[in-house]
Amino acid sequence: MFLKAYENLFRLNELNLLAYQTKPAYIHLNSGKTGFHPQTSIGNSDGQLPVFLCLEIMLSDLIARTAIDKRMANIVRPIVEDLGCELVRIRLMSGKRTTLQIMAERPEGGIEVDDCARISTELGAILDVEDPIEGDYALEVSSPGIDRPLTRLKDFDVWQGYEAKIETTELIDGRRRFKGELRGVEDNEVLIEIPEGIIGLQFDWLEDAKLILTDDLIAHTLKARKDAGFDEAAFDEIQTEED
Repeated sequence: MFLKAYENLFRLNELNLLAYQTKPAYIHLNSGKTGFHPQTSIGNSDGQLPVFLCLEIMLSDLIARTAIDKRMANIVRPIVEDLGCELVRIRLMSGKRTTLQIMAERPEGGIEVDDCARISTELGAILDVEDPIEGDYALEVSSPGIDRPLTRLKDFDVWQGYEAKIETTELIDGRRRFKGELRGVEDNEVLIEIPEGIIGLQFDWLEDAKLILTDDLIAHTLKARKDAGFDEAAFDEIQTEED
């Protein structure tokens, strides 16, 4: 069952929607998934689509963990996507200096330092206006890295065949930590091969997940970067902007 957001604006508060998209959104009421209706075409006299909506629940805790992370993600994600990239993870880190750490990549994987610079510039301008963080902070935009965090269901499919560490929110058969080879996804389950065999973990159960740095992973990543023509010297640099 699909509910077109532009036909149900009066239900915004009930559905806890956020207005940021520029295409008509739909909501799958059974799964909580959102997307864009492939046959919907609406606009005003200027040909501009109205502002539409995305469910906040689409943002997993792996991408944005705390309430402030989620609030920042609601500001950051539309900008990152407008620049042709995807938000992988966002964290507001406290310490001697508050840092807003953003990881992003292209939909097909990988990201260039120029992409990070564009994201940093656009976000810096928006955050100066929105001013969502009290006090001084540093803005960091980077690639996810080689031993990257796995934050979206598709990540576990893309990186199947490589080793990962997964931690769950609750005990499962007396344990919360699992280490093994990723075996893809099935429905909403992440498949991982551990010594006892292949098991399935519900994506919603995951508290943390990341790839393990291995020779195979390094070789694969370097080859992918070379094939894509990425600048190895610049790839892992972090773009930092002081507020």
